[in-house]
Amino acid sequence: MKFVANLSEQKSTVSPIVFVLIAVLLWSTGGLFIKLTTLDAFQVTFFRSLFAAITVIILTRKDGLKINAFGIFASIVYALLLFLFVWATKKTTAANAIFLQYTAPIYILLLGPFIIGEKFHWRDLITVAVVLFGMSLFFVGKLEINDYQGNIAALASGVLLGLYIMLLKHPKAENMNPTITVIYGNLILVALTASSGIPAIPTMVPLDWFAVIFLGVFQIGISYILFIKGVRGGTRPLDASLIGFIEPLLNPVWVLMFLGERPSQWAMLGGAIIITAIAVHTIRQYAGKQTDTLASNI
Repeated sequence: MKFVANLSEQKSTVSPIVFVLIAVLLWSTGGLFIKLTTLDAFQVTFFRSLFAAITVIILTRKDGLKINAFGIFASIVYALLLFLFVWATKKTTAANAIFLQYTAPIYILLLGPFIIGEKFHWRDLITVAVVLFGMSLFFVGKLEINDYQGNIAALASGVLLGLYIMLLKHPKAENMNPTITVIYGNLILVALTASSGIPAIPTMVPLDWFAVIFLGVFQIGISYILFIKGVRGGTRPLDASLIGFIEPLLNPVWVLMFLGERPSQWAMLGGAIIITAIAVHTIRQYAGKQTDTLASNI
């Protein structure tokens, strides 16, 4: 892929980890800007996806727009997870939406052996059990019907995020431009939500335009490209994964700081358990691989 190759080949004095960090920081603003606009989930999805698709097409236009059947399927999965996250953020707290979406690694642990042939270990099962316990805390306490709808949508977006990541690791994706699924996934959403988004244009206020443009151009478009640049530029998978945990931690913080939305104590406890369990599992798994590699070289 010429675009990604050029990104990694360009000489830069900036560490590739910085690009990953900036990308994750941009991702973490999603909850704030989705909450900031008065548009509903369908309208936000239309404008965010429209500006995201335009941004990625412009910046990766040299790679072309060819796509195969596998890419179309991955694009549909990507489109669904984007919409469900917006829906979840509108229906429940930003903390619930992002923490529950970040259960995605658990579904990778469960489905990885069947989809991409990854081995399942007993420590994986322990991690799954701990995360399921953390997830259950999101449903403790006084909840309205919207909270349940949002939490369920967030869980579904987590399943789809895990599936999407596995599809990108699938052998059929080796010759596929990774930005293609982002482009077509967003274009699918534009087509499906146009009937809701276009009629909203006359009533949109400057804050609405600012929010959706930021979401599309920066929170999805540029952030995804920066993440590619960082990973292809030399950032270790472990570092990228751990930096990624900043997103679910910061997402509700931005909303609390600017909008005053405070998640329940049970949700915060559940989120802390989920993030800690996944972080510990990632570190132990990586350490185990490093030990095996050293042993094989002795």
